[in-house]
Amino acid sequence: MPPTPQPQSPVSPDPITADAPGAIARPLLTQSWLDLTFLHWAAEPATVADLLPPGTVPDTLDGLTYVGLVAFRMHRVGWFRLPSVPYLGTFPETNVRLYSVDAQGRRGVVFRSLDASRLIPVAVARLGFRMPYLWSRMAILAEGDTVTYTSSRRWPGPRGAHSRITVRVGERIEEPTELEHFLTARWGMHSAFFGRPMYLPNAHPRWPLHRTDLVECDEDLVAAAGLPKPTGPPVSVLYSPGVPARFDRPARPAGIPTP
Repeated sequence: MPPTPQPQSPVSPDPITADAPGAIARPLLTQSWLDLTFLHWAAEPATVADLLPPGTVPDTLDGLTYVGLVAFRMHRVGWFRLPSVPYLGTFPETNVRLYSVDAQGRRGVVFRSLDASRLIPVAVARLGFRMPYLWSRMAILAEGDTVTYTSSRRWPGPRGAHSRITVRVGERIEEPTELEHFLTARWGMHSAFFGRPMYLPNAHPRWPLHRTDLVECDEDLVAAAGLPKPTGPPVSVLYSPGVPARFDRPARPAGIPTP
């Protein structure tokens, strides 16, 4: 059989920018992401390439790509300009994500799993939009400068996949590095809707980022998402109090995107 055609890399990816490339005046979705902790491990691009949607390849910086584990609080998801639903639109979430770029040079994120604590949004995202949401028992506890995120998966499997992350938040980063912008300043999501490529743009204020010490990280969500289990500590640990976000209309329908 002839080899399967592979997506081609763009001639020139869009520049890494700390600020959104443009405003979104008539958003499809509005939401806020609060109390975020970003954990990242470096990875060889070849180890994740087959896990990306059609038409994308791993986005890299200095020859490496990254696997992200991001824990946060989703707050007040709203459609169009309608008021958000306080209960259904606000919940803890922890996602496993990769970094992608398409043939138009658009950098984005690809979600391998999204654990959330509200069953109805999980079911709608899975059944209606083919997003890899999973229902989990979750909590976020903040005590002084320490934040702890816990999750234990309920449905679907692997049941019991879990994470417990505790960080100690430090001082504000006045000038983030190129890598810190690469890992956080992402202005779109790559996905596939019924097998067709889809890109969903977003915009939000510049991330307020803080130096952060990792106190505890006990998790198997990365491996449960089909990635190699991390063998060492993350190469980057960041915290942000959060930002409000807006999402533009994609070429094809999409689900509830997240940072």
